[in-house]
Amino acid sequence: MKYIKNDKNSISIDGTVIISTDSVIEAINFCNNAIRKLYEQTKEFDINIFEILGMRNLSGMMGEYFAKSVQKHSSNCLQSNLHQDGYPDLILTNTSDKLNYYKSLYTIVNGKIHPKDKSFFSPYKYGGIEIKATCSTTPSAKIMAKPIIGEKRIDKMVSFDWKAHHRQTNNLLAILWDFINDVPTIVACFYRNDLVIDDWGKIVQPKIDGGRTTSVSIMTSLGVSKMCKGWIAIIDDDEYINKLSHEKWIGYRIKS
Repeated sequence: MKYIKNDKNSISIDGTVIISTDSVIEAINFCNNAIRKLYEQTKEFDINIFEILGMRNLSGMMGEYFAKSVQKHSSNCLQSNLHQDGYPDLILTNTSDKLNYYKSLYTIVNGKIHPKDKSFFSPYKYGGIEIKATCSTTPSAKIMAKPIIGEKRIDKMVSFDWKAHHRQTNNLLAILWDFINDVPTIVACFYRNDLVIDDWGKIVQPKIDGGRTTSVSIMTSLGVSKMCKGWIAIIDDDEYINKLSHEKWIGYRIKS
């Protein structure tokens, strides 16, 4: 896929660029290709892996694939958090002392990495970059039929947001994805290193016997607009460019 990049925005922490815009686009394409290969391989067995996963798990998988792709293209400046519930998703190893500290927190047994203790990884001492993925919100089923898995959503999109377990989430590299030719594909990428608590909504606790299993905070509309102003890459497709140029998102039409 071809993407329009924004060299005015950078993926930086405390004034230091951690990964270039070009490398993020490489990571996006790497992720897209990996997802397409997964689709093609499972279809050989008459399995649609995306239907099996369902939308919620699928979006989580997109975030995981993208995080691994960013780590791979970060020139060792970022490493995957070794604890599944750690924070942030990608931890900072952009200097020798940070890399050595990271290496001191795990042992290798039979070729597998074993983190020593969760407390080292949540939160991580030197911080890093959090990764989140979302597709979009479409009108209620009372208004129109909901898009099925594999069906493009951009023409029905009315909003989108990202979710977190707490309101301190910052240094956020976030993606918006959609189905293109049946396959989940990253269509936009955004970054902000100046998010504040008010960019996140009040934490919603799980209800007893309810469907939600963990607490969640949903980014506010102002937070989403803030993220959109920090756009890094947009797919070079008029339908997505025009949609995201809305005042509540990027606010202007970008040029290829």
